[in-house]
Amino acid sequence: MTVFETDRLIVRQWTESDADVARVFDMLSRWEVARWLGARPRVLENEAAALAAIRRWRGRASADGLHGVWAVDVRDTGATAGSVLVLPLPGLDNEPTGDIEVGWHLHPDSWGRGYATESAAAAIERVFAAGLPQIYAVIREGNTPSTAVAARLGMTAIGKQSRWYGGIELDTYRLAAPDR
Repeated sequence: MTVFETDRLIVRQWTESDADVARVFDMLSRWEVARWLGARPRVLENEAAALAAIRRWRGRASADGLHGVWAVDVRDTGATAGSVLVLPLPGLDNEPTGDIEVGWHLHPDSWGRGYATESAAAAIERVFAAGLPQIYAVIREGNTPSTAVAARLGMTAIGKQSRWYGGIELDTYRLAAPDR
């Protein structure tokens, strides 16, 4: 099911198909990707773990379609580049807060092509169109490519925060909705 589209990308729900499971496993079994994700980064060890991740992501989708973790497909090739997400940030107790995050994780074969920026910009536009006043990106120290994406999105660095993801310290970026 398509969630939204851009000129080059189709953003859709992840499925339990063999192709999606294989792609998630190939992406998240790589330390160069997994090292930046979650409260306790770790690589996936098998396709069963990839399927479990897809099921978790699908379970986090909101009924209104505004929140979720979605697959990013390249329109011209059909290749799945990775994921874009819009989710409530988990607080110190790991329960969802009222703060909303935009995030992305792409397979290394899709890095450097602008897919993270393009998909995240469209996701942010949807959030603002729904009336949310601001959105955050939280990035582990040293993740220069993601910091560059946040800058291209027009996000402002607001320093290190440790109020989300169980208290781990993360570089935090914020974007306020434009005046309408």
